Amino acid sequence: MAWKEKPVRRIYHLVPKAVWEQVGAGPYRPASLASEGFIHCSHHHQVAWAANRFYAEEPELLVLDIDPDLLGSRVVDEPGDTGEHFPHIYGPLERAAVTQVRPLQRGPDGRWTFPGERETETTS
Repeated sequence: MAWKEKPVRRIYHLVPKAVWEQVGAGPYRPASLASEGFIHCSHHHQVAWAANRFYAEEPELLVLDIDPDLLGSRVVDEPGDTGEHFPHIYGPLERAAVTQVRPLQRGPDGRWTFPGERETETTS
């Protein structure tokens, strides 16, 4: 029997560039962790939708690629107000779990896009 590597599942967190630049070397604790008890994240196909819904006016937006297997906190997929399930991190985000930080880009229409993500029509 051939050994197969388990594919790595990623989740994504959106953060304004100015906010991320203020984060120190320790674990990341956004305001939602204190107010709601978790950190909002998205699956790959939800990133552009979430960026356009919650950060449409933000001038610079970053997406954090997160490997859930490297987190010390549990991740729970829970229904959002759209009926889709979104990943929530129930604790601080350790820097070691962030595998990549990259700027999100806008398309020709000015809306946020995420490479490899299918465009879907979703009403806000």
